[in-house]
Amino acid sequence: MDNTLHIAKAPADTRVVVAMSGGVDSSVTAALLVEQGYEVIGITLQLYDHGAAVQSKGACCAGADIHDARTVAASLGIPHYVLDYESLFRQQVMDDFADSYLAGHTPIPCVRCNQTVKFTDLLQTARDLGADCLATGHYIRREVKQGLACLRRGIDESKDQSYFLFATTPEQLDYLRFPLGGMTKTETRALAARFSLSVQDKPDSQDICFVPNGRYGDIVRKLRPGAVEAGEIRHLDGTVLGSHNGVIDYTIGQRRGLGIGGRKDVPDDDGPLYVVGIDAASHTVLVGPQSALACETVYLDEMNWISPDLLPATDMMEKGIAVFAKLRNTAPASSARLFMMEGQRVRLELEAPEYGIARGQAGVIYDAGDDSLMLGGGWIANATTNAEIAQTEILVSG
Repeated sequence: MDNTLHIAKAPADTRVVVAMSGGVDSSVTAALLVEQGYEVIGITLQLYDHGAAVQSKGACCAGADIHDARTVAASLGIPHYVLDYESLFRQQVMDDFADSYLAGHTPIPCVRCNQTVKFTDLLQTARDLGADCLATGHYIRREVKQGLACLRRGIDESKDQSYFLFATTPEQLDYLRFPLGGMTKTETRALAARFSLSVQDKPDSQDICFVPNGRYGDIVRKLRPGAVEAGEIRHLDGTVLGSHNGVIDYTIGQRRGLGIGGRKDVPDDDGPLYVVGIDAASHTVLVGPQSALACETVYLDEMNWISPDLLPATDMMEKGIAVFAKLRNTAPASSARLFMMEGQRVRLELEAPEYGIARGQAGVIYDAGDDSLMLGGGWIANATTNAEIAQTEILVSG
């Protein structure tokens, strides 16, 4: 008979490693499992040289957070270890982050961290410790459907983290557990209070852990000194409107802080200007009206299917299947049709145009008949917009 973690052992005979970041969610995860009688080991990762980040209440995994995790573990009476993954994190997450920005993309380091450091390296460490599973405080549900493990959105829509976990492989999913997926954040906070955890009133992390001030460009310049070059800001019509100090300071869909004034003798009928294209090779930032951001076709690379056996037959997918696609963390999933291409690549035809789709972001796919069921996802390699066409014409003619 399975226990609450769906492992065929008594809780007391089940060893669980909990990834403890020092926040409320992972602390409650550990406390719940201890209460349920499991043998719990807490592990906290030191991911970077925290320095000034220690002073930031919006960043995770900094020095203060390691202290908080250690304090919670002590109060629960469980072993706690801090592992130095700084070198791995630099290689697998921070370097990728810097290189992606230099290429004119908009990366999501939290996905890369889950994909590499946490669900590969930490997961192996948990296995080495003889643990039966690795538990985290993510708001996502792991369920068994037709005898297969699958992932569903968290019950709390405002905290659902499925977008950041699309790269979870079937092998990893067999070993991972997410005890908070069926709870709301309010319920988690209430449990933290019931367990009298020292972090019960700690605010949620808001920033990328190694960018506590939100200034991504500063990190890229630090990691890649001398690699950032100035360039031109051009309108879609080819007019040079100004200059910039590096494409890393701009993202697709950006409206504020463009560093350009209005254009003389040009009507404002099209509304404000947005970043509609970035060409890293020529160091060009392209701006235009919001309509230029409209996108109906998106290509995803490095596709990962979470539960392949739950997918439609390959021949059906080649003809296209109805899905829901989430192309930004802050945007809802929308109706689309998915077409298989060669390799780990798919094409999405969106039912209605979306705006601000950027290379380097994730495209996460949900089942059309059950929009809580996550099928998988990939990285946005291209998004066909009016601006894409115009950018190509301008750069070729220019």
